[in-house]
This record gives sequence, structure tokens and C-alpha cells, in this order.
Amino acid sequence: MINPSQFLRRALVADAIFSGVSALGLTFGAGAFASLFNLPETLLLETGLFLIAYTALVGWLGTRGSVPKPLVMIVVAGNAAWTLASIALLFSAAVAPNLLGEITVVAQAIATGVFAELQYVGLRRSESVVAA
Repeated sequence: MINPSQFLRRALVADAIFSGVSALGLTFGAGAFASLFNLPETLLLETGLFLIAYTALVGWLGTRGSVPKPLVMIVVAGNAAWTLASIALLFSAAVAPNLLGEITVVAQAIATGVFAELQYVGLRRSESVVAA
């Protein structure tokens, strides 16, 4: 267990907010977004459903006085993997998004990568607080 720094808490809560908004939009608007971005509706819906659970986990972590370090590390690694997988998806033959779809996937990949970096920095700051 670690005592999360204020920086880590804010990064986790910001991730939860971003993911929560995305979860709601993708879950309830998968059909509209599928047409808008030329992406598979099932992919968007399942992503939205996953993000509901993810939002709950990350939001919970961001509001605790102490958190399991391995769980935070999984969140950081998951965000990094999501970033790489999003970019890989665009280079695969699995989807053929239009330009707006490509921009959206790249933008969310960048945002997720930024969250991974912020959470990593926050985790490192938390470790130094606990050690002192």
C-alpha cells in the first residue's frame, strides 16, 4: 500500500472523468459514433461498457487515502497498452475509419498516454512521500 500523492489522486480522478464521459458516449451513442467515425458499432459499444468498469476502478483509486501500489501500476500499464493498441488498430486491416475517426482514435490515444505518464509521475511522487 502507498499513500497517493495529491498529484496521483488528481491524475486518477481526471482519468476517471475522461473515461466516464467516454463510457457514457460510447455506450449510449455507439450507433451514432459508428456512422460518424466509420468504426464498428460493436467495437464502440464494447469499449464503452469496458470503460464503465474502468471508470469505477480508477475513480475509486483516486479517492482513497491509501491504495495498492500494484493496482496503480496495472492502471498505468493498461493506459500505456491502450495507447499502443489504439495506434496499432489504425495500422491494422481490422477497421477502416474515415478521417474524423482516425483523428478521434489518435486524440484519445494521446490523452490516454498522457494519463499513463501523469499517473506514473504521481506514483513516483507517492513512493517518495511514503519513504520519508
